[in-house]
Amino acid sequence: MATKSIDIIGLIREKQDFQRYQDLHWEGSFPEYLDLVRQDPAVARNSFQRLYDMILSYGTEEYTEYKKKIIHYKFFEDPFENGRDAVFGLDVPMMKLVQTIKAAAMGYGPERRVILLHGPVGSAKSTIVRLLKKGLEHYSRTPEGAVYTYRWIGEGAGTPRLPDELAGSPEAATRVQEEGMPCPMQEDPLHLIPANFRQVYLEHINKEVDDGHQIVVEGDLCPACRFMFNHYMERYDGDWTKVIEHIQVKRLLLSEQDRIGIGTFQPKDEKNQDSTELTGDINYRKIALYGSDSDPRAFNFDGEFNIANRGLIEFIEVLKLDVAFLYDLLGASQEHKIKPKKFAQTDIDEVIIGHTNEPEYRRLQNNEFMEALRDRTVKIDIPYVTQLDSEIKVYERDFNNKQVRGKHIAPHTIEMAAMWSVLTRLEEPKKDNLTLLQKLKLYNGKTLPGFTEDNVKELRKEAEREGMHGISPRYIQDKISNCLVADIEEGCVNPFMVMKELESGLKHHSLITSDEQREFYRELLAMVREEYEDTVKNEVQRAISADEEAITRLCANYIDNVKAYTQKEKVKNKYTGEYEEPDERLMRSIEEKIDIPESRKDDFRAEIMNYIGALAVEGKSFDYTTNSRLQKALELKLFEDQKDSIKLTSLVTSVMDKESQEKIDVVKGRLIRDYGYCDICATDVLNFVASIFARGDVKEKEE
Repeated sequence: MATKSIDIIGLIREKQDFQRYQDLHWEGSFPEYLDLVRQDPAVARNSFQRLYDMILSYGTEEYTEYKKKIIHYKFFEDPFENGRDAVFGLDVPMMKLVQTIKAAAMGYGPERRVILLHGPVGSAKSTIVRLLKKGLEHYSRTPEGAVYTYRWIGEGAGTPRLPDELAGSPEAATRVQEEGMPCPMQEDPLHLIPANFRQVYLEHINKEVDDGHQIVVEGDLCPACRFMFNHYMERYDGDWTKVIEHIQVKRLLLSEQDRIGIGTFQPKDEKNQDSTELTGDINYRKIALYGSDSDPRAFNFDGEFNIANRGLIEFIEVLKLDVAFLYDLLGASQEHKIKPKKFAQTDIDEVIIGHTNEPEYRRLQNNEFMEALRDRTVKIDIPYVTQLDSEIKVYERDFNNKQVRGKHIAPHTIEMAAMWSVLTRLEEPKKDNLTLLQKLKLYNGKTLPGFTEDNVKELRKEAEREGMHGISPRYIQDKISNCLVADIEEGCVNPFMVMKELESGLKHHSLITSDEQREFYRELLAMVREEYEDTVKNEVQRAISADEEAITRLCANYIDNVKAYTQKEKVKNKYTGEYEEPDERLMRSIEEKIDIPESRKDDFRAEIMNYIGALAVEGKSFDYTTNSRLQKALELKLFEDQKDSIKLTSLVTSVMDKESQEKIDVVKGRLIRDYGYCDICATDVLNFVASIFARGDVKEKEE
């Protein structure tokens, strides 16, 4: 046991970085801080500027969606915890958020507003704010994001002392002498420059700074620091240069856990909460030391607004705040000031960001007494994800091979759950020739005949409320979790188990308000089941027809016939050696698999030959994989030719000879190797597809 402890301690000792620790805990004099500002003006940024620079520091990517340029901010991939809080499929709302922060950083107005993230429950509002808080914490620990504050110290470098008369008792004096007095609101040391000298300082230093990084000093000292400042000014007969000798500047590390620069406020029961939680309260124990409840040293400047200074404050469910709190919020946003009890208005520099859901926001709109708050908010809609691939990523983050142990999740299980959740969020298309499922596929980047990018853009535009209603990702996550922990014999969770769980949960879903809505969601589940059937049928078909040599031979035969047909030539029969007319029956049997009508066969064949010619010009050779439509047609044709020899339907009757079993095992092996199935779900999916084909055979006989 002792040996293990020594090993662990030794490992930690080797990995310690003392130089980094010293850099993060830098301390220096006020003149040294002025040198830092001169060398790097970014040190003096305000909270919005720092937040904006932090987001940009992780880089961006640009792409075009429906002819519109979209900027993806890599920061929202969560580079801190390996994507744990990554935000998927919300690039457009994130662009609006970052644009608002940028405008605030440039002083164009949003810096005097409350940023309000608005959206349905479970739409990642809290996750976005949590990411911003984590980002600021991390950024303040980098050289580029360094922030500084100060504390008051007494005379003497080694043993700072304050005069006894400054404190109301010997005990208080001793404590201040030993520890100094940190600025309770971790202000920028530049606030110590008197207002009548600031302009001189700024004119001097901004001559050396480019226009994009001009230094601005706004705000004044907090009441506690003002008390100390006035005391020393009086003591030194107004000699400011003597006053700043009592200032020790230090690096400020933002931390939500330590309540430094990052605050979080959550409404509670009205009886158990008052506005002092935002602006601080009197320390009654210290009144005995300092003799007055209006002495700033007898006041705890530890409300959420106080401790969030220089950083960010989050208001959880901000619209549930009592009116008493809203007064503080309005002043903090518009004037950048708060009013602690018995003290003058105090300057703050922090990003105020709140989030709320749909019902609460509607209540705000209908309440005429909340007009002032409505006027001081910048609302940014955070909808549910409406792109299938992005919704899949949300669930794969929690349900993957690393997270899920002891059970296998069958292919398409998460995809089908995600498909249903996205379908519930989409609005019915107004075009008669478009289904809801087709709309989902268009949004996911698929192409459909007759629909262009402009059509998809129009679909997005006409559905203004899309993504602001529907099923929350939390519901899907809960139901997948239920399936994973269910006491089942098989060690595999398949789509049917999850869809059954999703449907059974609708009976008691608290956010479904009508039977009509519940029935509509059931209909969407039926639609997803049909899509799953088509998906696995195609997958099994590809696994059966995955004989590359056979497809290559079939492709070569088809191309020879198409070439002869388009050039009006004959084809040489390999067996008889005679020249014959192109095999129309073979060509049509392949083309019909991808719905090429008789009237369009000439166009399709010419298209194939032109494609082969274009590849030849580029020095590239043609094979069946280079044209996806032809590949699909060939695979379906080969499947049709082989399915009878494999006798897939014999799985249903459980009567199978050795040769058939061997062929089935080959197909199962391909499903496991190429499509991610395990032995259990590969067997299940083969049985399921066999039953589909068996039903099809019965229908054909009846007809």
